[in-house]
Amino acid sequence: MQTLKEYFIKAKKEKWAIGHFNFSTADQLKAIVEAAAELNSPVMVATSEGEASFVGYDQAAALVASYQKEGHAVWLNADHHKSFESVKKAIDAYYDTVLIDASKLPFEENIVLTKKVFDYAKSVNPEMMVEGELGYLKGESQIQEKVEISPIDYTQPEQATDFVVRTGVERLAVVFGNIHGIVTEQEEKLDIEHLKKVATAVPEIFLVLHGASGLSDEDVKAAISAGISNVHINTELRVAYHDTLHAELEKEPNQTTPYKFLASSQDAMKELVKKKLELFGSVDKI
Repeated sequence: MQTLKEYFIKAKKEKWAIGHFNFSTADQLKAIVEAAAELNSPVMVATSEGEASFVGYDQAAALVASYQKEGHAVWLNADHHKSFESVKKAIDAYYDTVLIDASKLPFEENIVLTKKVFDYAKSVNPEMMVEGELGYLKGESQIQEKVEISPIDYTQPEQATDFVVRTGVERLAVVFGNIHGIVTEQEEKLDIEHLKKVATAVPEIFLVLHGASGLSDEDVKAAISAGISNVHINTELRVAYHDTLHAELEKEPNQTTPYKFLASSQDAMKELVKKKLELFGSVDKI
C-alpha cells in the first residue's frame, strides 16, 4: 500500500484532494472507513483534543490500526492540537500524522512550537507527517449564526514561505475566507485568488482547507483546483449524525439497543462521506 505522503504527492499532481473526517465513536469511524472503501478512496480520519479525550488516544490509534491491518487506506490525524503536551500524546500513541495548531500565538512563537513538535514527531517516527497552521481560523465546529471574516486573518504568502522553511512542516493549514462550523445568517465565500498567492509562495507544500462544512461545492472545487490537497469536514458529519439519531429516537422512543438506534445515524454519515469524497475527486485513487 502507498504511504499517506505518496497519496498527497499524487493528489497535488493530479488536482484532487484527500478527504479528512473527524470521529468520536467507533460507529462513526466505521462509517467513514466503509464509505472510503466502497469508493476506493484514500481517507484521513481524525480526533481533535476533545474527541481524543473522549475516545482515548491509544484507543483511537488501535481502532484505526485494526482497519489498516485489514488493508484499508486510512490514516489517523491529531486534529487541531494546540499544545506540545497534547500533541505529544498523539505522537506517543503512534498517530500517523499530527496538526499542531499554534496559529493564535504570535508568529515567532508559532514557529518555535511548530518546530518543536516537528522535531519530536520525527524522532519518534520519521514517517509521521506534521502539519502547521498559519492565519486565524475563526468559528467552532457547530452551527452558528455569524462569524466575522476579515482578510486580516488570512494566511499571508510571505509569512507562509518563512514558516515552512523554518518549521519543516509538510502540510500547511491556510485561511482564505474559511471558518470552522456552519453559519446560518451569512454566506461563506472563499477568496480563491488569495489562495493562489499562498500556493505560489509555498509550491512544494501540501495545502489544507479546514472548515469546509457549509461551503458550496463550487468553492471547494475551485480551492482544490487552486492548490488544496486536503479538505476537512466535521460539522456537517456531526449534524447528519445528530439529526438522524434524534429522528430515530423519536420514532422508536422505547428502543434501548444501541446498534439498532445508531444504525441509521451511521448510514447517514456514510452517505455524506461518499458525497464529499466524490466532490473531492478522490474516488478510485487506490
